[in-house]
Amino acid sequence: MTEIRIVPTNEKYVAGFQRCVDVVARERKYLALVEGPSADGARGFVMALIEGAGVQVLALDEYDVVVGWCDIVINPKEGFRHGGQLGMGVLPSARGQGLGGRLAEAAIQRAWDIGLERVELEVFASNERAIALYRRLGFSVEGVKEQSRKIDGTYDDIIMMALQRTHGGT
Repeated sequence: MTEIRIVPTNEKYVAGFQRCVDVVARERKYLALVEGPSADGARGFVMALIEGAGVQVLALDEYDVVVGWCDIVINPKEGFRHGGQLGMGVLPSARGQGLGGRLAEAAIQRAWDIGLERVELEVFASNERAIALYRRLGFSVEGVKEQSRKIDGTYDDIIMMALQRTHGGT
């Protein structure tokens, strides 16, 4: 694969972001979604992030095609605004090259830069590669939701992880 650039989100990449989420969601194993958001839903989400609801970075190939994303959405509730929820995905064709780590590191740094102190995530227990990545980044397990997801007749636990800036965060 060619050189992949990590860039802050931009309105011009909304359609590419939507397509990327849809591809990963339809795999039915990495995201809570089983299909991507509508065009309006993706636009609303990205615009909210641009307007201050969180941060997002995108992975772009040499043709400016979105091949991955990582976002951290600030918790809007009083008493919880110091933290955000991380979500990410990478197209199958771009996996296995360290792109997930690059995306997460960039998004986490942006989260620290805007003053967040905590980043949380939920990951399926079956996604061992992602769990290993999050551990390498300094995330710790805070709990497990057993048999939380049942899709295509198969149960999967959800592992809740968090990274705190004051405890060795990126």
